[in-house]
Amino acid sequence: MDMAVSNHAATGNHGDGSIAVPADARPLAIEARGLVKSFDGTRAVDGVDISVPEGAIYGILGPNGAGKTTTLRMLLGIIDPDEGVRRVFGHDRPHDIGRLIGYLPEERGLYPAMKCIEAIAFMGALRGLPLKEGRARAVELLERHGLGHAADRQIRQLSKGMAQTVQLLGTLVHKPRLVVLDEPFSGLDAINQGKLELMIRALADDGVTVIFSTHVIHHAERLCEGVAIIAGGKVPYAGSVEAARDRIPAQVRLETRAREGAWLEFLPAETRRNGDFFQFPLPATGIEPLLKGLIEGEAGILSLSIERAGLHDAFVAIAGEAAARQLQADSEGAAR
Repeated sequence: MDMAVSNHAATGNHGDGSIAVPADARPLAIEARGLVKSFDGTRAVDGVDISVPEGAIYGILGPNGAGKTTTLRMLLGIIDPDEGVRRVFGHDRPHDIGRLIGYLPEERGLYPAMKCIEAIAFMGALRGLPLKEGRARAVELLERHGLGHAADRQIRQLSKGMAQTVQLLGTLVHKPRLVVLDEPFSGLDAINQGKLELMIRALADDGVTVIFSTHVIHHAERLCEGVAIIAGGKVPYAGSVEAARDRIPAQVRLETRAREGAWLEFLPAETRRNGDFFQFPLPATGIEPLLKGLIEGEAGILSLSIERAGLHDAFVAIAGEAAARQLQADSEGAAR
C-alpha cells in the first residue's frame, strides 16, 4: 500500500501562499518493491514495499530488531537485497547519486581529535564537496544552530548532544535532496529532540525528502505524513499517518444527566459504561442521528467528545500487541 495522503504537505495553502502538491501527484524519491534480506539463513527483511514522495517526511516505525536499519541500508545501496528492487530518484544504483543523499547511521562516529569545522567539512568531502567550501558552510551551519562558539573545539570536548548535532550537520553540509536518519533521536535529551524536530521540518519546507527510523511513536506522529510500520521484518502497513489512524473508529465519550430512559436505545450495542460516562465507537451514520435521539429522549447531555485514534492505537491494531509492547519497552529503555 502506497502513501497517498499528505499531512505535512497536504493539498492547500502553505503559510507563504504557495500551493502544496498532493503526495500521490509528486515524483517518488524512494520506491522499493519486495525487498528481502537474510543473514545466516534468517530473514531480517521479508518483502518490504515502500513509496516515499519527494519532499515528504517519512518514518520507518518499529521495535528494535524489526528490520528498520537493514531496510534503510538496502534503500541506500549500502547492502543489496536478496530479492526485490529499490530506486532512489529513479536510479536503481543509489551509489551513482551519492552526492544527492545525506545519511546519518545509528552508530555515531566522529574522529575525537577533529575540530567541529573540520569534521563537518570532511563529511561533506566524502560526498564530493570541496573542503574549502565545506569549511565555509560548516561555520554557517554551526552559527545557525547555536554552536558557533564550539567551531574550533575538538569532538572529544563536546557533550554527547553537541557531538550528535555536529554529525547531523555533517550529514547536511553538501545540501542533499534526500536525508536518511537512522534512529536520530536516540540518546538526545528533550531539548535536543525538539531542536532536531525543527531541523527536520525545515528540511522538508525546503523540499528535501527526509526518511527516518524510530521506535518512538510520538516522533513519527508529530512529524511524518507517512509511515511504514515494520515488525518481524514485514511491513503490514505503509501509508499516510492519517489513514493508519482512521483504521480504528473514533471513540465517543458521553456524559448525561439522566441515568435511565428511552434514549438508551439510541446508544450503539458496543457501548461501555464507565462510572458516569458512556463510551462507544462513533457510529457509521455519524453523530447527528444519535444526538437527535438523545435530545428528544431528554438524556440531558452534560458533555460529549469525539476522539480520533492515535498512531499508537493504530500500531497495536496493525502490528499486534506483542510488537507494541516491545516498542513501548524500547522507548522506555531509550528514555532512561
